[in-house]
Amino acid sequence: MSDAPELYFRMRDTNAAVFRVDKDERHGRIVLTQIAVATPGNGRIKPHGEHALSAAEEAGINDWIAARREELARRARDDAERTAEAIGRTAQWVQSSATPEDLDTVAHRLFMAMHDLRTTLVRRQGERRRDQG
Repeated sequence: MSDAPELYFRMRDTNAAVFRVDKDERHGRIVLTQIAVATPGNGRIKPHGEHALSAAEEAGINDWIAARREELARRARDDAERTAEAIGRTAQWVQSSATPEDLDTVAHRLFMAMHDLRTTLVRRQGERRRDQG
C-alpha cells in the first residue's frame, strides 16, 4: 500500500474528480477524499467544497493536467493515423465487396465526412502557409 499515489484522478467526460489518497496502514485500507475537479481543456482547478488546496496538491494537479493534455494530443494524432488507414480500407471495401445496398447506406455520410475533412485540411494548410510566409 505504500506505493499508492498521493492523488487519484477519476476521469469524467471533460474533466476529472481529484481525490487525495489517504492510507490507513493499520487497517490496510485506502480512503479517497475528493479535493477538487480538474479540467484539462482550460486548465481550471476547482477545489471541492471547503477544501483549500495545498501547494503540493495544486502542483500535483497541474502536473496531471499537463500530462493529460499531452496524452489527449497523442491520442488525437493516433486517431488521425487510424482514420487515414480506415479510409484506405473503406476504399478497398467499396471497390471489392460493397453491395449497392451497402453503398446506399453509407455513401452520403462518407461524402459529407470526406468533404468536411478536405475543407478543413485545405483551410488549415492555407492558414499555415500564410502565417509562415
